[in-house]
Amino acid sequence: MLKFLGNNIWLFLIILNYIIAVSAVITVILKNLNPTKTLSYIVVLVFFPFLGPLVYYLFGQEYRKNKIFNRKYVLNKTVIKAVKKEQAFNKQELQKVNNYLDEKVKLVKLLHSNQNEPLTLSNKIDILKNGDDKFEKLFADIKQAKHHINIEYYIIKDDVIGSKLLNLLCEKSKEGVIVRMSYDDVGSKISNKMKSKLAHFGIQHHAFMPVLLPKFTGKMNYRNHRKIAIIDGKIGYVGGINIGDEYVNTNNKTFWRDTHLRIQGEAVKSLQIHFLSTWHFVSSEAIKNYKLFFPELKIENANVGLQIAASGPDTDWANIMELTLTAIITATNYVYITTPYFVPNDEMIKALQIASKSGVDVNLLIPEKSDSWVVKHASNSYLEGLFKAGINVYKYQKGFIHAKTMVVDDIFAMVGTSNMDYRSFNINFEINSVIYDKVNAKELKSHFLQDLEDSKLVNPEVYINRSKFDKLKESYCRLWSPLI
Repeated sequence: MLKFLGNNIWLFLIILNYIIAVSAVITVILKNLNPTKTLSYIVVLVFFPFLGPLVYYLFGQEYRKNKIFNRKYVLNKTVIKAVKKEQAFNKQELQKVNNYLDEKVKLVKLLHSNQNEPLTLSNKIDILKNGDDKFEKLFADIKQAKHHINIEYYIIKDDVIGSKLLNLLCEKSKEGVIVRMSYDDVGSKISNKMKSKLAHFGIQHHAFMPVLLPKFTGKMNYRNHRKIAIIDGKIGYVGGINIGDEYVNTNNKTFWRDTHLRIQGEAVKSLQIHFLSTWHFVSSEAIKNYKLFFPELKIENANVGLQIAASGPDTDWANIMELTLTAIITATNYVYITTPYFVPNDEMIKALQIASKSGVDVNLLIPEKSDSWVVKHASNSYLEGLFKAGINVYKYQKGFIHAKTMVVDDIFAMVGTSNMDYRSFNINFEINSVIYDKVNAKELKSHFLQDLEDSKLVNPEVYINRSKFDKLKESYCRLWSPLI
């Protein structure tokens, strides 16, 4: 038998391949996906032995509500329900919001319907431009912490700025402050020596979805792309800035442009809920005395409307993608988008085109220099469709722009972790702060316009007449868009 298998190993492998392929084809057909997508998977599975099943395994699976994330829902639902009930406002306040937001109230309702996320009105925010500003504020708040510090980041490094943060956390833990830290196993680089030090000082730290070889795994798995910090349940941070030296411009060779938020108010409770859900998933810790994590908040001049939009494989809906689409489609005056990774799906391209053709001023800001060769060329492959609809595309020249922001009509804005690409919309865990406030929307608008001064408007004619070799590179990289 073994001799027969040895002599016919390739025949055996081919038969096994097509058994798997046929099973996958039946599964794809039963899913009732978009016909074009269904046919694409069938072609790959049938005509590309071995590679086809691998591609389907990596990209054809249904990510949402995967069983491995069921544990994220065991967080005390009674506590969450009570917290969200406190955050909600009465009918009179709701009518006031309806009148104030007009058409934008659809965005509030969408997010509430998708993830039962209330709109909170008692908030105060600081828009932090670049890492130097963010770390100065964050370190100051950590030094004042009395009860707990919760940290959840995609990237934490023990380089200069990272070690400064981690050493400060050790000091606070020594003082008796409870410190919990969750970091992504692929994105983060923390030495064993530093991990031992954290453990020695009593800091609880866990990697999100540990992998055997993080350096070689790359971006193939579910990754926690969120950047959250919460101090005493009273102050929250969320945005695009990770923990690493590249985000600090003091000694950085390449200027790094980014945006983060410092939040005080009711929306911090929503950030806390998302952190604790993830924390239970990574640690299995049964946290008691939940109310200590949700203190009563009394903050002067706190009148900013905020919702927290979170999405990932554990959510029923692609919350951030749907919110972005709705904001674009309901825009009446302008849409300003900054994203470091622009690899959109067909729905996003169509929404941008419709908005522009209906008279909305649509402007997109992306990097000239990218930290990914594949992303750069994949992004360029989508620009022609934007130009045809009259959309302006700018490329940032001063350095690398990593901010993930969106401003619409002087009333709606988003700042968070989500890029405008396949991974952020469908695979990674992301979190955005959704702002309904004229003052802060206008401030983010001014930041966008300032960034345009450091950017170059892409000339559609020059772009369309680019070389065939450039077009070939772009088309090739676009094929790998689900990977990047």
